[in-house]
Amino acid sequence: MLNRQSVMESSRASEKKKLKRKEILEKKKAADQLLKVASAQIDHLTSFPSFCYFNKNGLCLRLESGRGDKLSNCTKQQIQKLLKANMMGPYGSEWAVEEKVKRREMVAPEARYIFVYWNANEMMDNAFTPLLGFLHFRFTLEEEIPVLYLYELQLDSSVQGKGLGKFLMQLVELIAQENRMGAVVLTVQKSNSLAMKFYISKLRIKYEQQILSHKRRRTNERLGQLSETERKN
Repeated sequence: MLNRQSVMESSRASEKKKLKRKEILEKKKAADQLLKVASAQIDHLTSFPSFCYFNKNGLCLRLESGRGDKLSNCTKQQIQKLLKANMMGPYGSEWAVEEKVKRREMVAPEARYIFVYWNANEMMDNAFTPLLGFLHFRFTLEEEIPVLYLYELQLDSSVQGKGLGKFLMQLVELIAQENRMGAVVLTVQKSNSLAMKFYISKLRIKYEQQILSHKRRRTNERLGQLSETERKN
């Protein structure tokens, strides 16, 4: 009788494990499909026409989408220039190494971009259009949750402090929600006090004092902004 009971309990335990594995696999499959669909979208601005332009506080700007494996040489150079101007100070002696990492990340096929330029209507024809800012983001899994991972939000000094950063973060949140991501996640250089103040004080993004396993951010702090879907849950 005891042996029979033991066999039945073992069978039930085995069945529970199978169901658990099936549940995990189905959840992963669903998450992978979300990431695949989100990454396949060519232009994430098309769903948000009101975010294609920024006309406030003396700025007349336009936004364009892009991807890492489709960048022109000119765009690559402008991205590198803006990164150096904004990040060499906070990284200090580590910048030489970090710059190489960022150059590799910049052209990855999964990298998605939103670029900021002066509105062409405000400039002379055929004039060189400088890159004034950009978002670099990707759709990925973070702790088994599909998220929009914001790699970079960089702005030229001439357009900082005029509401553009907050405007771009609102766009990021909308893109994450539309693609059913569980959260917007980003990391910030610890010594970059201005960035930390912007994200935490002005945007009230959740702060988690921990070191991520994410390879590209070994010494940075994690910030997570929940999507509306997750807030309601």
